[in-house]
Amino acid sequence: MTQADSVLFDQAVKALDSFQIELPSWGFANTGTRFGKYVQDAAASTLEEKFSDAAEVMRLTGATPTLALHVLWDLPNGVRDVPHVRELENRYGIRAGSINPNLFQDQVYKFGSLCNPSPEVREHANRHMLDSIEIATQLGSRDLSLWLPDGSNYPGTQSIRKRIAWLEESLQTAHAHLAPYQRLLIEYKPFEPAFYHTDIADWGMSSHLSRIAGPQARVLVDTGHHYSAQNIEQIVAWLQHTGLLGGFHFNDRRYADDDLTLGSIDPYQIFRIFHEILAAEQDGLKLDIAFMVDQSHNLKGKVEAAVQTVVTAQELWVKAALLDRQKLAQLQQSCDLVAAEELFRGAFWSDVRPLTQAWRVARGLPANPIQALREGGYVERVARERAGRQTRVGSYA
Repeated sequence: MTQADSVLFDQAVKALDSFQIELPSWGFANTGTRFGKYVQDAAASTLEEKFSDAAEVMRLTGATPTLALHVLWDLPNGVRDVPHVRELENRYGIRAGSINPNLFQDQVYKFGSLCNPSPEVREHANRHMLDSIEIATQLGSRDLSLWLPDGSNYPGTQSIRKRIAWLEESLQTAHAHLAPYQRLLIEYKPFEPAFYHTDIADWGMSSHLSRIAGPQARVLVDTGHHYSAQNIEQIVAWLQHTGLLGGFHFNDRRYADDDLTLGSIDPYQIFRIFHEILAAEQDGLKLDIAFMVDQSHNLKGKVEAAVQTVVTAQELWVKAALLDRQKLAQLQQSCDLVAAEELFRGAFWSDVRPLTQAWRVARGLPANPIQALREGGYVERVARERAGRQTRVGSYA
């Protein structure tokens, strides 16, 4: 290994050692589209099976120590299920990660949850938020990850302004119950299921609500929750500059919120996002960003898709970490456009797979996690054990 190669490897090791990404429990369950589910024999139908699958991904990739939990799907009995989660954490070596309230499944939410015109329904939703915070507190989970489907489908059917006020009040109530170490991550989405107006439709609305809620509230960016061709890395830069970036839900899309595996359509976009994060850190910004996966593996195998996503994320993170940002800054300052772009693109097109494989070997991990999964027999074994089971767990937006 030459001295230059040794320097690159050391940089890659530092980047990979610091990179962690959270898996979603729902990514291991049977999911589908709004028209129906597609059943896989190896899909998880219990919380224990989800922890088992998450542990297998961690064993293969070394980057997924936490599992995001969905309150109604994973803890149907609320705080009474916490001891069971604790037991699974100890058994599988995976910690409970972000806690995700469910404000879209209950039939009373037909016209909204936190933004519903009915005070009784809003109170019902607020109680669920506080129950979710209590679950997070008992599990020691830092982040409460809120996606709100509220909105309307027809002009004139709801007061947009009144709903803003109701939402502000609810988020302030939730924030007041956070433990000192916890955060409220507020996600946004331009449409679906609301198609005329969505109550938290973009990063500006989410930023405003974060400020109104309190100092422990941040914005959660889902890479699928944007209009086509929207410049997500510019949004990331703004949120970093304003101190409001709290986390990501990573997935990919061809049209809108397609929930495809990370990098399957536009890996360059994820590279650009990672560059903005690493550049901000290099410039001295104090960042605290949670990387999380939010995907619907309805056609790909559940565990295999999760491994593929994590491996892709690791490779793109290393590509961004190896970019010579000092040289890039000089080219940007001198407005040498072609040289700057070529340096930037060169980092993206570089083949970092030998570096990531060497890191895995050095850390006692399989050099090729997908191959190791296929040859190890885990999926086939759990498929035999789980075959024929049905799950009530649905897809998550």
